[in-house]
Amino acid sequence: MNALSTDPGTGPNADPGAGPGATRAPVRDPGEAAARATAAILRDTLHGTHRGVVVDSPPGAGKSTLVVRAARELAAAGHPLMVVAQTNAQVDDLVHRLAVADPELPVGRLHSSDPDPYDPVLDQHPSVRTSAKAGDLAGLDVVVSTAAKWAWVKAEERWSHAIIDEAYQMRSDALLAVAGLFERALFVGDPGQLDPFSQVGAEQWAGLSYDPSASAVTTLLGHNPELPQHRLPVSWRLPASAAPLVSAAFYPYTPFRSGTGEGDRTLSFGVPGDGSAVDAVIDEAAAAGWGLLELPARTTPRTDPEAVAAVARVVRRLLAREGAAGSARTGGGVDTTALTADRVAVGTAHRDQAAAVRAALADLGVRGVAVDTANRLQGREFDVTVVLHPLSGRPDATSFHLETGRLCVLASRHRHACVVVCRAGVPELLDAHPSAEPVRLGVTVKFPDGWEANHAVLAHLAAHRVPYVPS
Repeated sequence: MNALSTDPGTGPNADPGAGPGATRAPVRDPGEAAARATAAILRDTLHGTHRGVVVDSPPGAGKSTLVVRAARELAAAGHPLMVVAQTNAQVDDLVHRLAVADPELPVGRLHSSDPDPYDPVLDQHPSVRTSAKAGDLAGLDVVVSTAAKWAWVKAEERWSHAIIDEAYQMRSDALLAVAGLFERALFVGDPGQLDPFSQVGAEQWAGLSYDPSASAVTTLLGHNPELPQHRLPVSWRLPASAAPLVSAAFYPYTPFRSGTGEGDRTLSFGVPGDGSAVDAVIDEAAAAGWGLLELPARTTPRTDPEAVAAVARVVRRLLAREGAAGSARTGGGVDTTALTADRVAVGTAHRDQAAAVRAALADLGVRGVAVDTANRLQGREFDVTVVLHPLSGRPDATSFHLETGRLCVLASRHRHACVVVCRAGVPELLDAHPSAEPVRLGVTVKFPDGWEANHAVLAHLAAHRVPYVPS
């Protein structure tokens, strides 16, 4: 994780628009802090002299909102703009957001030649033009596509500006493939999320300046340390009960705070609990924001049947108890939304675990709940999440299960509450398997590592533990 600064002025209440070394007065209002940060980012993007600007965004800090605003302002200033995202879903979401925010802005969606290459909802926007050929979109103010598609584009003239969305998910070789298409770029991403995915081992390049598996931002800053670096200081997703833990456990050098205060988010149920451990942990999560349903210590298969069944029972009771999620409005009053299946998610470390949970939910008659791995839940948000802890029931703590970004994603998808299902004994497992990854010269050491982050999260969850003995 890249530490922007250890200066006390970079705390969550500091003025994010102040320059390095400046005296920074605390900014009490989260809206004002976010506005100052956004203004500084846009100032460097539109009027700065550097070829790149880097923005670190914690979970739910308004990254997509920033990208849309920056795209509109660049287009309004007469700068032809290409936008690079990492997946087709991210591209479709950005194009849809741009079309909704500015129906008069001509936007191109550059897609593949595959059947159904983009979300049909884009066809509802008259300002959006879609094509598999970049030439068909020439002259449009904004063109959006994936990094994989942009890599095949041969442009006679370079775009003056680019926005690289989810830049920490982009490998440096993917950045190299598109870097010749633009003059200047805004890089926006979350440094606490999962590292870029690679299907082949990359150990032979570790520590080298041209490591193709490193994130685009890591390589960019390694070669251009003078580039302006900003951060968004407020999470509008995470409630006041979650932001302090996620910030301290995963973002110790770039802290952030919640945009809401204590009591601004509520989770209530129309049906009272039945006295079971499952209902008890749900009530604990509703009151405190976190709940730990702890099964007896045991080494199990990866698709632990008892843990999977416990996850499914928690989800079923969440929906059966007629939950309501409340959010305080800025001007007063509360917006209340029913806790329906589409507002609940289950997160796992492995695909076979997700498949097992889906099957268990189907057996209970539960439909419509998002159940997926951390990789696929990345970037999404829900009112309530239920997490099968990556280390639950394991005989060892491998680098995969200790990856900081995996736990960070699982612990930061919720707006109201998170229930973690885990077998007892994980702290002891961590102590028995201390981090033993080889140290390589030239490799930026991540801090905190997964070992420390897991300990921090489990220590916090211990105060919200409900023992559970499967029947």
